[in-house]
Amino acid sequence: MEHLGVIGLNWRTAGAEGLARFTVAREDEAERVGRLARDLGVDELVYVATCNRVELYFRVEDPGDMGGMRSRAFASLTGATPEPGEAERTFRAWADEGAAEHIFLVAAGLDSAKVGETEINGQLKRALDLALEVGTLPNRGSQLEALVAEALKLSRRLRRDRHLDEGHMSLAEIALESVRARLANVTDLENPVLLVGASPMNERCATSLAAEGVGFTIANRTKSKAEDFARHFQACSKGLALNAMSLDELRATPPAVEVIITATAANEPVIDRALLARLADLTPSGNMPLVIDFGVPPDVAPADCERLGIERISMQNIIEAAEATRERRLAEAAEAREEIDAALERLRLRLGDEHVAPFVSALQRRYRTIAKQGAEHLLNKRLTGLDEAGREAVFSFAEKLAGRFAHLPSTGLFGVARVGGPAAVDAFLARADKELAKEFERAAHEAHLPPRPDSKS
Repeated sequence: MEHLGVIGLNWRTAGAEGLARFTVAREDEAERVGRLARDLGVDELVYVATCNRVELYFRVEDPGDMGGMRSRAFASLTGATPEPGEAERTFRAWADEGAAEHIFLVAAGLDSAKVGETEINGQLKRALDLALEVGTLPNRGSQLEALVAEALKLSRRLRRDRHLDEGHMSLAEIALESVRARLANVTDLENPVLLVGASPMNERCATSLAAEGVGFTIANRTKSKAEDFARHFQACSKGLALNAMSLDELRATPPAVEVIITATAANEPVIDRALLARLADLTPSGNMPLVIDFGVPPDVAPADCERLGIERISMQNIIEAAEATRERRLAEAAEAREEIDAALERLRLRLGDEHVAPFVSALQRRYRTIAKQGAEHLLNKRLTGLDEAGREAVFSFAEKLAGRFAHLPSTGLFGVARVGGPAAVDAFLARADKELAKEFERAAHEAHLPPRPDSKS
């Protein structure tokens, strides 16, 4: 797992709204993520942005350059040169096995504010798809893609076998507890909730609302996507008549609702003060509406809510509520943590074997070549009188002898890889003679391995 790196920040270090500075707008991701990989100087990069974190997973030639990587990431994501030490204070960093462990913990939801949260799997899958789409992952099966895919596979198994998703593990579900309390006495309104943005977070909210027989209006920048959203939940609900509208229609004719839930990737508020005031005037109960704002940055300006006397529950509030039960949930998830440790060990051994396998093949090839050359010399100088069967017997014996001589160093190389990792293997191979070194370099090139530090090619 050498050459693997992670840098990032999360809700603990930056706060939910502080993440906005480093979050790329959804519509700009294709261009910005490709540029980010170029700015960092890496061939493999996955950009992960959620309400909990902004993180970069990458393969790097020099794992010791984490300070430089943090500064370049800061500048690329913000467009500003960091002050001395600012990038190091902003971003945490993990390298090699620590980076792999972090990715596994993130995928399992064990590094989230709400331990075991369910949204992260879809968010990581989307990040992988984006990397493949924009070319910051060369292809499926690349080492970084395989690592994240393995983490997601383990995560699904842990949720199934260790019940990590028992209870309200979704951040959306935490927010919906406030929605249910607000709607407890609202019985005569067909669609009391307004969802703004056809996002995964709002899909999660809509799933629970529809299952509980609570209707809603969905508003989205493009009306066709809002209509698709509404049709999907109408088909799986208990006869709800859901409404769909564009954001322009929302501004022109806002509906009468008690709760507003927003989750968009907009860079500025999608509900301005004028629209918020109109929605407040239309609540059937006569009370101020409840605003649930999942937006990072905010979809509804906190100052506007404060000025109008509207309760606004932000992503930061939701994360703080999740954090309150975090330690207890981590204790309950101890067995899952042990399984992650075991999975990382299996992965380390497998990657060590994969790293050394091309060199073992090259070593065995070299032994067979030397044995064949020796047999040919012997037959041409000393055993010239042998018939064809005798010559074949000599060649067969030489090849078997080469296999026996190659067995010990081959086994030793696998052991070195498993105990000391690729760096120890490279130190071992550095002692090879000139001809064998050429074989090793050819093997590394054919296997698409990074050049060894001692390589002269």
